[in-house]
Amino acid sequence: MTDKYTQLVSHGLGRDVAKRLGLPQPVELRRYQPGSPLVTGPVLVTGDSPGADDIATTLLGWGLDVRRNALPKEKLGAIIVVLDAVQHPGDLAKPVLTAGTSLRDLGTNARVVTISRTSQSAQTPAGAAARQGIDGLVRSLAKELRAGSTANGILLDDDLATTSPSALGALRFFLSGRSAYVDGQFLTVSSTLGTLPSDPDKPLAGKVAVVTGAARGIGAAIARTLHRDGATIVAVDIPAAGDHLAAVANEVRGTALQFDISRDDAGHRIIEHAVERHGRLDIVVHNAGITRDRLLANMDESRWQSVIAVNIAAQLSINEVLLTSEHFKDAPRIVSVASTSGIAGNRGQTNYGASKGGVIGMVRSTALLMEPFNGTINAVAPGFIETEMTARMPFAIREAARRLNSLKQGGQPRDVAETISFLASDAAGGISGQVLRVCGQQLVGA
Repeated sequence: MTDKYTQLVSHGLGRDVAKRLGLPQPVELRRYQPGSPLVTGPVLVTGDSPGADDIATTLLGWGLDVRRNALPKEKLGAIIVVLDAVQHPGDLAKPVLTAGTSLRDLGTNARVVTISRTSQSAQTPAGAAARQGIDGLVRSLAKELRAGSTANGILLDDDLATTSPSALGALRFFLSGRSAYVDGQFLTVSSTLGTLPSDPDKPLAGKVAVVTGAARGIGAAIARTLHRDGATIVAVDIPAAGDHLAAVANEVRGTALQFDISRDDAGHRIIEHAVERHGRLDIVVHNAGITRDRLLANMDESRWQSVIAVNIAAQLSINEVLLTSEHFKDAPRIVSVASTSGIAGNRGQTNYGASKGGVIGMVRSTALLMEPFNGTINAVAPGFIETEMTARMPFAIREAARRLNSLKQGGQPRDVAETISFLASDAAGGISGQVLRVCGQQLVGA
């Protein structure tokens, strides 16, 4: 669904009127297009550690215009704050305040990315305090930025270099238009696994990906995006959605598989179809989901059980089969669609919130089971996304939901799809058990 307000206040007279009246001023976000530049201006790298030097050298190798010291009045495309060596909260001041002096020079749709280490791996209370402080710093900064700019962070375990493959993969993701609606979030890199693609525009080349719930909305966007990035698609949905499913499968030159994923044989059918038709199976995206909203006081068993069955029980059942299949052992990827309702909750959605919270718990636990064959499992948690469902919301509620995030607008299905494509790629091989929100940094809830 088109957000006409954002279009109106992004240009000319509409922008001027909104500014004078103090109205929200979202801008049209810079979203990824194949062949587009990674960032739209020079990149400032702050920090005095060897890790900061390594990042600057790597970015130069990517053909970016890198600064170690900002030039006056120069519009920047990104600021990267390397904090991998901080041992005490006092160590934050110099690199952070140096970056702060350049914030006013950020261009539209710019990026701020921190690179630091996990607080859990700190050896001292002071170290843990400094590292956890970066969490609050980044989330606060993300709420200060304007004009479509975002702030996100990369967390490294202590034994990982700033230039480990998935650290660089996460950095490319956060700098690019693929992360347009990801704001105030962190990704943890926990291993040296992963490889950057030889062709950044085709990171899934040669992969076979199954996408459930692919007939419409976010699922269709996932299928299209993974296909654009090089994957062969198996589009899965219920028979009632057959016409739409066939249209999507034909559009992405993949195959369609019609059945209910809550069936006991769902995992076996997915594997058999992928292997028989395409010779392999590399990626499974659990997108299928339903809502049966009702206040808990009015909730009946059928509404509760149907949501649990489709949204989480089916994923658990399919994953059990995947984890024992000889066809899913070559660094496979599982990506599940959770929801901010499973994190912060939502009125009238106790069943849905329970199911999506269940997805998050499943992902964290299953990550350990994927390690023996270098596999990963992660989840995305969308916030307010412009879909047919949100288009049916009452106008006032829809407008409030759109504006209650740092970017002051709803996301697009493709924003969820871009994040999934990254997590499904080889570049994310060192990232597992993570939940990444695609919500523009919602301002309400946990």
